[in-house]
Amino acid sequence: MESEAVKFIGVGLATIGMAGSGLGVGNIFGKFMEGALRNPTAAGGQIGNLFVGAALVEALGILSFVLGILTLNA
Repeated sequence: MESEAVKFIGVGLATIGMAGSGLGVGNIFGKFMEGALRNPTAAGGQIGNLFVGAALVEALGILSFVLGILTLNA
């Protein structure tokens, strides 16, 4: 294989984390909705935890995207 082809394979593998980020955010919000429908009075106290968790998962997705771009430009 040429080095350019290997670079593109590496970029594709590095950006797989973006798919994991999408699954993680969907899982977080889905589980929150399950819990909120089960116990609506406690849902208000968990909003902060919801957004902190979603932000951390999104940060990992953005990090994998940035690593892919950096690998492409290296």
